[in-house]
Amino acid sequence: MSDDELVRERHDNVVVLRLNRPEARNALNPSLIRSLGAAVTDAESDPAVRALVLTGTGDRAFSSGMDLRSFAEGEGTAMDTPEAQAFMRFMDGGLTVPVVGAAQATAVAGGLELLLGCDVVVAAQGARFGLPEVQRGLIPGGGGTLLGTRIPLASAMELVLTGDTIDAERARQIGLVNAVVAPDEVLPRALAMAERIAANGPLAVRAVKELTRLAVFDPAAFGVRLEHWRPVVFGSEDAREGAVAFVEKRKPNWRGR
Repeated sequence: MSDDELVRERHDNVVVLRLNRPEARNALNPSLIRSLGAAVTDAESDPAVRALVLTGTGDRAFSSGMDLRSFAEGEGTAMDTPEAQAFMRFMDGGLTVPVVGAAQATAVAGGLELLLGCDVVVAAQGARFGLPEVQRGLIPGGGGTLLGTRIPLASAMELVLTGDTIDAERARQIGLVNAVVAPDEVLPRALAMAERIAANGPLAVRAVKELTRLAVFDPAAFGVRLEHWRPVVFGSEDAREGAVAFVEKRKPNWRGR
């Protein structure tokens, strides 16, 4: 399925979303933002979708971030629309569906912020990563200033203050990405990771995704949500099915409840 600027592909319980503006380094213009928002909304509303993979088209960029040409021409995105709100939930890491980033090429500015909205990231060996906004008199307003919650503070400050980029291997060393592979292995490795996630109990996956992020970003809310999730998960049909499947030495038949 395609709307030209965003290509959707279904792989069993995994949906691949591919940014498809290679001529513009997969930059985020208003229509692509709306398409991404609609796509993640569709994924969250489909119980058969248990993981997403986000990647880009071409070998020039995963995404270069905001489309500065559109910005300079005064194009805007109404952020009170459902699609824009869903896009911002993705950027904040707030989707209920796990997301694997597949950075087949360089990700800078809002492109790197897209990856920060992902839960795990696979990167190409030649990719570079950075937040160059200060070099344009801007700030990384889509989550980039939260970089210090993802990687060591000194590394985060270096990136946001200088605007310089780092290579994929250093990104892995500081915990910005999970794996670095050859460019043609990025999507297969990301799909394999997504399939491993999708094979687990969907209710438990949803709970641990939310709780693990809250433990970093909102410890007070973490305690409240843990008290909510503990009886929900341990009393679920999936919890019983997981135990029975283990005893019977078979794959679980998850129901998500």
